[in-house]
Amino acid sequence: MIIYNVTVNIEESAQHEWLKWMNETHIADVLNTGMFTAAKMSKVLVEEQMGGVTYSIQYTCESQEKLDLYTKNHAPALQQEHNNKFQGKFVAFRTLMEVISEF
Repeated sequence: MIIYNVTVNIEESAQHEWLKWMNETHIADVLNTGMFTAAKMSKVLVEEQMGGVTYSIQYTCESQEKLDLYTKNHAPALQQEHNNKFQGKFVAFRTLMEVISEF
């Protein structure tokens, strides 16, 4: 199993609009691609020196192959939509993790 983690630091002035859009639109759009089985969003409880508020969205994917399909066929348009809506108000980075064991 693969965890596709997207960490976003959003300006405080855009935080409420961003959270609403993420919860009502964007995460559902990502899940509707059929490439992920679940998603969860967490608030990072560490204050950033650069300001803003940081969130982590973790999407669960059954295989690297499905993640590759997402990255090729869906991610560019979904990321562009995010960029267009919140341009200049966020920074983001992505991390891939392989689940080794669960307890």
